[in-house]
Amino acid sequence: MRPKRLNVKITVPFLGEIGGEWEPDDAEQRAAWELYVELVTRVSVAPLREDEGSAREALTSMYVLFATVRDILKRYGPDVAPPGARNEVSFGILAVTVLNMAVRPVLSKWHPRLTAWESSAPASRSAIEHENTWQEIGALRADLDSLRLVLLELAQVLGNVAGAADLIGTSDIAPAQAPQASVSSQPPAPRGPAVP
Repeated sequence: MRPKRLNVKITVPFLGEIGGEWEPDDAEQRAAWELYVELVTRVSVAPLREDEGSAREALTSMYVLFATVRDILKRYGPDVAPPGARNEVSFGILAVTVLNMAVRPVLSKWHPRLTAWESSAPASRSAIEHENTWQEIGALRADLDSLRLVLLELAQVLGNVAGAADLIGTSDIAPAQAPQASVSSQPPAPRGPAVP
């Protein structure tokens, strides 16, 4: 069940907190679910550890969010971005503000730099090996991690609005243990009719 009214706060680097009161309607709840699914199934909310993944793929995943949000906004129309008072937010305001004030600066800064580095790769080195030898890879990964925290906050708000289970922490669930087969040195009992 979705909440009637929320007090929303998302911290955006260099901007501070964005947020306010949000009373989502049905269209916003559906839009929130769609973007929530996109966020929790992408690299965007998962930590990109030093020894795994690719910063290029992470940047591309972030870039695709623009098309996703654009599609959701066009499909649902102004219902997901209603005019409100100064201290009120909506799906449209949150999604567009996070994209323009958090995602866009990271992409604008790092996409051209990484592209220039990638163009210098020797044929004998794989793309990921070359990426990991870049002197700026640590700074890029740090910016991606800061952006991940912003998107994580947004995803948590959207999941709450959608009335969804926490799909972000599901990777922390331990796999079920298979039943252990028991080993016995005794021969199996003969099968036959039960004796009363």
